[in-house]
Amino acid sequence: MGIDRVHSRIANIQSRIIALQTQQAAPTVQSTQTTQKTTSSGDTFANYLQDAVAAAPTANKSYKLNAKGIPEDLAAYGNGRIPADALEKVGNTRHKLWAPAAESLTRMMADAEKDGVKIGITDSYRPYTEQVDLARRKGLYSQGGLAAKPGTSEHGWGMATDLDLNSKALGWMKQNADKYGFVNNVARENWHWAYKPKSV
Repeated sequence: MGIDRVHSRIANIQSRIIALQTQQAAPTVQSTQTTQKTTSSGDTFANYLQDAVAAAPTANKSYKLNAKGIPEDLAAYGNGRIPADALEKVGNTRHKLWAPAAESLTRMMADAEKDGVKIGITDSYRPYTEQVDLARRKGLYSQGGLAAKPGTSEHGWGMATDLDLNSKALGWMKQNADKYGFVNNVARENWHWAYKPKSV
């Protein structure tokens, strides 16, 4: 994670803290109303902190992409060899993606939930050794199986996720995913959604 992104997140968190302090300094009546509203909506400091972290420092950022659409900085690591500091957890899950993809997916899942839609995750970043194991167990996609050739998987770039979607969630994804940079680009797999960063 670059130092500029760290500073941006810290500034974002600080502005949320100031907003909270301002709310607390309001008149007693307003403070009581705010407290009731805050309690009912679950907007605790932890929520503000999570929002600040997920708040879009990379949402509109553009990247220099290689011929395969992979950001050049990310491609330099190699497929399935992305270091831990370039990955980020998706919301409160155990799953990780390349940081901009994780931030976008976190926002998308939160927005879907506001619409009464639950989006689950079954798979995310896949290190090279896991790609090899998956190809052995499920067969290569080119031969009718479900796995990409090791070293070529979008999961290996931390830019793809397999989602747990019921029909309502799938419909929501088809209508909204592109707003968050995600596309369903594998015809046989309506659960596979890849993040496509904007090009410079």
